[in-house]
Amino acid sequence: MIQPQPDPQQVRRRNAMSVLVNAPAERIAAFLKTLDIPAHESARQPENGLVMVRGRIGGDGAPFNLGEASVSRAAIRLLSGEVGFGYVLGRDGEKARLIALCDALIQNEALAGEVEQKIIAPLQNEREAARAKRAAETAATRVDFYTLVRGEG
Repeated sequence: MIQPQPDPQQVRRRNAMSVLVNAPAERIAAFLKTLDIPAHESARQPENGLVMVRGRIGGDGAPFNLGEASVSRAAIRLLSGEVGFGYVLGRDGEKARLIALCDALIQNEALAGEVEQKIIAPLQNEREAARAKRAAETAATRVDFYTLVRGEG
């Protein structure tokens, strides 16, 4: 069976969202200041709510309700027509708004490259540097256990 090729814009948005949701709101805002942001409006003001988190035991068991998690969401519409959406765990409406703005900007063909270069790439580099630092700190505390065999006999 031939798998359909994913839409390049959808892949671009998915990659951008995976970087943005893991970045601090202050860093996103700082990088956004380097862009000439076009006119936009809030399609949906930031708001907080709850979602039900579902789980499965062992990955294949019957689903069960694990509990509720708070989320924030927002939507931004550029005057050129692109609509961006932002969802984040927690109660950070400003971060949801910033993510929605980035999502709208990355859908605009004239701005997508600049957004990837000036916002997404630096945030991705910061994320990878933090992971490498954390991995090095963890590796420094690694203990190797081994068994010595006594030479009796």
